[in-house]
Order: sequence, then structure tokens, then C-alpha cells
Amino acid sequence: MNTPHSSGGHKAASHGADALVEVPLHAVAHARAGDKGNRLNVSLFPYDESLYDTLADQVTAKRVHQLFAHRGATEVRRYEVRSLAGFNFVIDDVLEGGVNGSLNLDGHGKTNSFLLLSITVKVPQRVVRGG
Repeated sequence: MNTPHSSGGHKAASHGADALVEVPLHAVAHARAGDKGNRLNVSLFPYDESLYDTLADQVTAKRVHQLFAHRGATEVRRYEVRSLAGFNFVIDDVLEGGVNGSLNLDGHGKTNSFLLLSITVKVPQRVVRGG
């Protein structure tokens, strides 16, 4: 479950609105990325605030570090912003030197929020957009 999910389908654990389904994170949350040198900052917010604790359990710093390991990430810190029902992930050494030092087409790391949103999470069916 630590790799990007490419399937568009939802895997249901049981029936009904409270049944747990496995979906890509983008089905229940949105993200925004920024950079500072070789450090990526990704903020994550569930569409439904009731998912905050569920996402806190599943979208951990360790899991995000594993997701970005292939990009050279050395450390991930997760900051919880409960008052906004959001999370801020700070990912070190992932931008190949940053805007001025990288030949990467996305030196700012803006598209990396989509990588985070590709992981799968298990959530109640009722909170899935269009679900």
C-alpha cells in the first residue's frame, strides 16, 4: 500500500455508506506543494473534515518518506494542523538541488503533490467524492 495506486476502481470491504473502501487519496483530499531550496513542502487537506483522524492514521511521515525515497528524500516531518483539519509534510533533499540547482523539469516540486495524492487510503464509502 506504499506505492502509487494506478487503478481507478474502489475496493469495498463491505456494503453500505459506512463500508470501508480503498481509494486514491485524491478521491478524499486535495494538496498543495511548494519549495524552499531542496526542501519540498506539501499541505494536505481532506474534503470532509471528519476524515482528519483517518488520514492521520494512514498518511504518516514514514509512508510519505517511502513514497518519495526514489527521489532521494532523506527525511519527512509531518506537522498536524488540527484547527484547519490539515497536514503539512516537509520533505528534505527531494528536489534534486531545487530550482537553481536541478535539471528537473519541475524544480519547484509542484507536481509532487500529485504523487502524494496517488497513494491509497481506506475510508468510509460515504465520504468518497462521486461515491
